[in-house]
Amino acid sequence: MNDDGVPGPLPVPRPAPPAPGRVRVVAPRRQARSVRAATSVSQEVAEQSAVGEVMVRSLIRSQLRLALVVSAGFVAALLICWMAVRWVPAFADWRILGIPAAWLMLGAGVYPIIGACAWLYVRAATRNEDRYRDLVEGK
Repeated sequence: MNDDGVPGPLPVPRPAPPAPGRVRVVAPRRQARSVRAATSVSQEVAEQSAVGEVMVRSLIRSQLRLALVVSAGFVAALLICWMAVRWVPAFADWRILGIPAAWLMLGAGVYPIIGACAWLYVRAATRNEDRYRDLVEGK
C-alpha cells in the first residue's frame, strides 16, 4: 500500500549478493627502513631475507673450508707415512711379531690419524656453529 491507502505494485525482491570468497587476513607490512634496521639477525634468518641468506652462506662456507683443511691434513699425514715406508730402508727390515713394520704402520697406524682428524673436525665445527649461534642470538 502506498500513502493513499491504495494497493500498489508489490516490491520486487532483489537477488542476494554473492557470498564473499575466502578472505585472507594478513598483518600490516613492515617494510619501512626504520623498522627494517631494528630487526634482529634471528628474524633475518627466519624470514629468509638477503641478510639471513648471507649469514647462512657464511656458516656453510666456513664449514666447507674446515672440511677441506682437515681433509688436506689427513692426506698429507698419509703421504708422510707412505714416504717414510717407501724411502726409509730401515722400515723394510723391521719386524714386529713377525709382521713387517711398514705393513703395521700403513695398516693399523692410520687409524689414530683418522681418529685425531675426526676429533679436530668435530671440535672446530662445533666452535663454528657456536659462533654462528651467538651471532644470531645476539649474545
